[in-house]
Amino acid sequence: MQRQIYTSIASDGSMKSLDGDQSSARKNRTIFLEKNDINPADTTLHTLSYGGDNYCRYQELHETDKGDGILRDSTVDADAVVVTHPNHAVLLPLGDCVGAVIYDPTQGILMVSHLGRQNLEQYGGTKCIQYLVDSYGIDPAQLTIWLSPSAGDGYPLHAFNNHNLQEVTLQQLAKAGVDEKKVNISTINTLTDLEYYSHSEFLKGNRKTNGRFCIVAVIRD
Repeated sequence: MQRQIYTSIASDGSMKSLDGDQSSARKNRTIFLEKNDINPADTTLHTLSYGGDNYCRYQELHETDKGDGILRDSTVDADAVVVTHPNHAVLLPLGDCVGAVIYDPTQGILMVSHLGRQNLEQYGGTKCIQYLVDSYGIDPAQLTIWLSPSAGDGYPLHAFNNHNLQEVTLQQLAKAGVDEKKVNISTINTLTDLEYYSHSEFLKGNRKTNGRFCIVAVIRD
């Protein structure tokens, strides 16, 4: 089995509806998936809410979750999702936050974790790994991790001495026992790379278009 990751760019269109028009985002997601030979019916949209005060909520996805948010309305509401079988893809829309693709090659377990300011302030980078330890008995040192394009310098986290998202994420993963040499960090800064959407830059008036790019992760058998 092999982990595969795909990343959309702004020219692929927004992967999340920001104006209530679900049809446009669904069409963009479907086109992007099919372009990369991923069946939309085998894909789950990873969605999360900001309405509460807990940003460390984790959910295992099952066969019945395939197509959720892609072919029908989304029901997933979690900060990280776990897939334990091959050929079940996860699509996570992003605007500046870190999308962490966490893979245990020994058991074939895949986690996609959304790590933004709120999550990291609750030490989500450590807690999501601990969830894998407690639920599946994984060894953190065996994990291979990929961190998505995200806001780099220019988006300081004041709760962490103004370190950026990637730096704080890496610190929290290391605290959980992850081998830093097995973490691959994207060098793309969404604040400065115009090929990617940036929500924070849009709010500052530096981008004309608001939207979300996405990452898609899947284990191929």
